[in-house]
Amino acid sequence: MAHATVNLAHFGFFDVIRNTFADLRAAAAERSAYQRTYNELSRLTDRELSDIGLRRCDIAEVCAKSARG
Repeated sequence: MAHATVNLAHFGFFDVIRNTFADLRAAAAERSAYQRTYNELSRLTDRELSDIGLRRCDIAEVCAKSARG
């Protein structure tokens, strides 16, 4: 008589797929936060940026740090 057994280790493939989609969603959220912050800061004048301690050349770096949390 044959016995069928299911080895759950074979389902690791589905975990990889699930994790890949989770990583893609996280990257999209980070990119969205970066873009939103970049757009908001870019609309400010140089005087307004100076008031908050930024220069226009700092915007990309500030946005990257902000998006990562």
